[in-house]
Amino acid sequence: MYFNQNTTVFLNGNWLPAEQAVTTLYSQTLHYGLGIFEGIRAYPTPAGARIFKAAEHYERLHYSAKVMHLHLPYTVQQLIDASYELLQKNNLANAYLRPLVYTEPLMKLLPPKAVNVFLCAWEWGLYLGSELLHVVVSDFQRPNPRSTYVDAKVTGHYVNSILATHNAVSRGYDEALLLDQNGYVAEGSGANFFYEKDGKLYTPPKGSILMGITRATIIELCQKAGIPVEECLFTPDVLTHADGAFFTGTAAEVAGIQTVNHKPFLKPWEKTIGCYLAQEYKKLVIAG
Repeated sequence: MYFNQNTTVFLNGNWLPAEQAVTTLYSQTLHYGLGIFEGIRAYPTPAGARIFKAAEHYERLHYSAKVMHLHLPYTVQQLIDASYELLQKNNLANAYLRPLVYTEPLMKLLPPKAVNVFLCAWEWGLYLGSELLHVVVSDFQRPNPRSTYVDAKVTGHYVNSILATHNAVSRGYDEALLLDQNGYVAEGSGANFFYEKDGKLYTPPKGSILMGITRATIIELCQKAGIPVEECLFTPDVLTHADGAFFTGTAAEVAGIQTVNHKPFLKPWEKTIGCYLAQEYKKLVIAG
């Protein structure tokens, strides 16, 4: 589903068929999880294909590279230009883009001197689907922020996400809600979390979460609409009396939640702030 014989990818400044994009088996990325990536969406607009918040995504990629001691040899603008060329070469407008920075061969536990930069794109529907989600508070915690840079988008961090998602799905749920090391709500396995109470939204603060670009966009939409948002610590018990909740992420966009630990929210999704924001987000990304 990710590529076929006609797919073109970018690898270290070269354009080549996806089937010819090969790499080493001795990379730290493969052996130890030292790599960084982004997930970006493009949308068809009246002005043509538009990559939503491309600069913000590539600025975060540069941040991830910096804190993980990886030398990223392309500027933000060069990566944006290559991304638009990638869409054009693959005749894509409604697409998900995946930039990946992975390491050269090295078995030492030290940062490498050189990296590889790979860009690919494919058509991909909403990651969490379009139905309301049944969520469970996970048995797995988010990594302790003193153990790594949790606000960097690092390949190895997503082992935690895979374990949490598998645990949730194997128990009959759609998605997991992870807590931090102190028992406060952090985020989903691959998306940020908001809940609503009495006309106000609450979302976990910086610390144990990935500072999502969709999350920031939702906060911006709330500011324009006069909807109060508080970034604060809270435990999952507050969700028992919440009016609604939703996840946000580039792949998921705005995904409504029906239940947490089998407990439904007080308002139907259609009457929540989250539903309104999902519609506003859709308008924003295709505005061009």
